[in-house]
Amino acid sequence: MLIGATLGRYISLRFVKTILVVFATVFALVFTLDLVELMRRAGDTEGATPALMARLSLYRTPAIAEQVFPFSVLFGAMATLLGLSRRLELVVARAAGISAWQFLQPGILVAAVLGILTVFVYNPVSATLKEEAARIEADLFGRRMRSTGQDLWIQQRSVDGHAVIKADGGVGSTRTITGVSAFVFDRQGRFMERVEAPEATLREGYWEFRDATVFTTVEEPQTYATYLLASNLDPSQIRQRITPAEAVPFWQLSETIARRESAGLDATRYRLQYDILIARPLLFVAMVFVAASVSLRFVRFGGMARMMLGGVAAGFLLYVATELMRDLGNAGLVRPAVAAWFPAVVGSLLGSLALLYQEDG
Repeated sequence: MLIGATLGRYISLRFVKTILVVFATVFALVFTLDLVELMRRAGDTEGATPALMARLSLYRTPAIAEQVFPFSVLFGAMATLLGLSRRLELVVARAAGISAWQFLQPGILVAAVLGILTVFVYNPVSATLKEEAARIEADLFGRRMRSTGQDLWIQQRSVDGHAVIKADGGVGSTRTITGVSAFVFDRQGRFMERVEAPEATLREGYWEFRDATVFTTVEEPQTYATYLLASNLDPSQIRQRITPAEAVPFWQLSETIARRESAGLDATRYRLQYDILIARPLLFVAMVFVAASVSLRFVRFGGMARMMLGGVAAGFLLYVATELMRDLGNAGLVRPAVAAWFPAVVGSLLGSLALLYQEDG
């Protein structure tokens, strides 16, 4: 049985307001901490003005805050139900014959809609801002910027012959790699030289190594401020190689997966990220069920401390399960779809079971 339209709108607005207030609080906290860290890193770096650092932090914060959105739903739902019970509104609703399942319908709907919006709107915006932040950091901090990603191995053929390039990682979503070692061979496969540099950037038709040291079998090591190595690689291919799955906007994930698979590259992380985003609305709904299972107990038996502790514990366990399944999926031990949907499905089922026990048990 559906809840009345007027009461449904009232409870829905309460859920929306509380969840957004919790998320805004977390967003502001993350922004402040990140800004302080950026100001510390910047020091006396030329061009690192407070306004630029604030803009950089504002670009970085949405991607960080996106990771805690499910907990904003959890604690927002708990706060909403607690507020309704404190004003005896849930007591009146029960007296009018409205069950817990009915007055949870607006919260479930709000959670599902917020999940859809974060997937189709918020995620692409945060990924785009994160990419722009990576560009600003690369220009501002240069070699001092911490690289992201895993060890990269790149093979190429060019007019100079064959080369194998090893890098410690990539700088954000740029075309720059760090901790570079390049082994260069001629067209007959004979070793020519080894090039080592703190970083290298792929330009159109060549690699640009900065502060490079070149080792050969016939000469002493030579150092160069800039060293160029011909390449037939497309810069967009390198960006795809060094871009983490979390930094790819949702609307580009399918295309990225197809390109990586056509190039013979592993696309497991990107498939997992795609499935995680698709499962996010259900994860948000699971958070509402978990919040209801610990919050409604307060209505009947009291015990605010128990409610808060139960909600925190349930959210922590669900977070651990989510991260564990993500790691298993990234390692290829579990199929991406299973790793992505397992926490949301299990969280929803356990929350529903606990609510059934309390209400109908």
